[in-house]
Amino acid sequence: MGRVVAKPEVCIGCRLCEIWCSVAHSRSRNIIKTFLYEEKKPFPRVTVEEKLPLTFAIQCRHCAEPDCVAACIGGALFKDPASGRVVHDREKCVGCYSCVLTCPYGSIVVDPKRREVFKCDLCAGLDELYCVSHCPNEALVYVPEE
Repeated sequence: MGRVVAKPEVCIGCRLCEIWCSVAHSRSRNIIKTFLYEEKKPFPRVTVEEKLPLTFAIQCRHCAEPDCVAACIGGALFKDPASGRVVHDREKCVGCYSCVLTCPYGSIVVDPKRREVFKCDLCAGLDELYCVSHCPNEALVYVPEE
């Protein structure tokens, strides 16, 4: 497994990565249906930061030794040995937000409406990484683990 890496030098801040991340985590996986007809809108697991003159996407880097996993008191975050992904189990999450505080990249986000934690799952179970495949400037690239 690898990680998605941002290239801020070509990011234009269009936020299509956020939109397509939501589509990837929707029931329909259709952009129109996701935003117009689905009741519970999916929360994006990638966020775009604007620190002018740069804009760039932030998402989980699936660290080799993740601080978020060590900080998780409920065991909701764990490193999957088979895939190398850092996985979040919402059923085990106690909502302490220790993971949010300890992530050095700021890549674990909280949906304030649902009070739920979200992080990139590398589009688990899907055939493509939606944020990467739909970025018009190739500002997000998948880098396989060496």
